[in-house]
Amino acid sequence: MIGDLMKHVPLIVLMVLVVAACNLTDKFKKTSNSNSTTTSSSGNPSKIGDDPVEQPAPTAAQTAALANGQSVKWDQQGITWTLPAGWKKQSVTNDIFNYGSGDGAFLIVSISPMAPDFPTDISLKAFHEGAKVREKNGQVDELKWLDLDGVRGVEFRESKPQMADDIRRLQWMTYRKFAGQTQLVNFILSGRGDNFTKHQDELYAILFSTKLVR
Repeated sequence: MIGDLMKHVPLIVLMVLVVAACNLTDKFKKTSNSNSTTTSSSGNPSKIGDDPVEQPAPTAAQTAALANGQSVKWDQQGITWTLPAGWKKQSVTNDIFNYGSGDGAFLIVSISPMAPDFPTDISLKAFHEGAKVREKNGQVDELKWLDLDGVRGVEFRESKPQMADDIRRLQWMTYRKFAGQTQLVNFILSGRGDNFTKHQDELYAILFSTKLVR
């Protein structure tokens, strides 16, 4: 039952985030004509606005979590990760990639094609602002701009849920051009509230191992 639910999680979360981001995007459009290309391709590579862009810096524990790991490639989208040896494929399609640990931890990645003229940088800033609001409300306990393999995106981690069997997520979102498409790329690395900490080093290590074709 949990497996069936998890198949729908990225779509539900993405729908909520896209609605919020669209509202904020309208707001940013009015004032961002001179800054609309700063998030992904130009400007200071170490900052977005006044916020620093961090590089992956795995701890010793995170590095150890992928010892003897397996290299897994999403052929349809040209994205590669290193996963722990025991993680197995749940489902892989053209637009959804899902691997799991076997005890409730998952890597779920979704791809959403956008219109060629979609304002990606403005939207990405809107996602960041939306996560900032959630952080102020105590729903998010980590928020940063994170560069993975030369692509800058928004990374945030949800706070520990009140219920032990509720899902807690580590998420990274960005836009890219691939195969003639403008794509929203949405990573969700998750676990139940009672086992997220157990898998946390693995989840960060998987995220940091990301390699993207651009």
